[in-house]
Amino acid sequence: MSPTRSLPTVVVLAAGGGVRYKGTGPKLAQAFGAASVLSHTLDAVVSSGLPLVVVTVASLVEVARSVVASRDIVLLPPVGSASREPLGEGFSIAAGVGARPHVPGWLILPGDMPLVRPETLRAVARALDAAPVAYAQYRGRQGFPVGLSAELYSELVLLSGDEGLRRMLVRYPSNPVEVSDPGVLDDINTTADLERLRLSGPVMAWQQSVPLGQPNEA
Repeated sequence: MSPTRSLPTVVVLAAGGGVRYKGTGPKLAQAFGAASVLSHTLDAVVSSGLPLVVVTVASLVEVARSVVASRDIVLLPPVGSASREPLGEGFSIAAGVGARPHVPGWLILPGDMPLVRPETLRAVARALDAAPVAYAQYRGRQGFPVGLSAELYSELVLLSGDEGLRRMLVRYPSNPVEVSDPGVLDDINTTADLERLRLSGPVMAWQQSVPLGQPNEA
């Protein structure tokens, strides 16, 4: 993938309520090594050299700003607020895609997946050249990120509520990308998940990798 060509944008989803997480404070702000869960996820994206946009809520804006520029943050009202907007995963995806309409595609990545490697993101981005949908898989198991090409824009920006990616994966030809990255399956839903991933070692070898382009200015 040439650093001079237009690249897909990674949409990091960081606006969910995390209802299964029963710890103190937002799960994405929890300590993970020397940083937070969300910071590690964002750092992997920056290291990949791919452009990004973070869809988040006010309580996590400062966490996001510790890694990315304010221009790369889309702020949503919190789930359960008085807003009439149909909040949820689908709405977050629509907001992120709508914020970057003129790109060749998008990679959807939940913010609670701090072990995903930069080379995995690059591999899924390349796979969009061959199919309208691509996704990372590890040992045959589907994971994240999920890549979506620009031809799906008009459908993506209409997603709402908790309507997520399942429809896209069923409806359109998909290109599975087998990777040697178990992090594509590792999300954090509970405090037990967080403790398990902490034991996996939050300082990853990919931090020494060479990105495609210059990281965003924080």
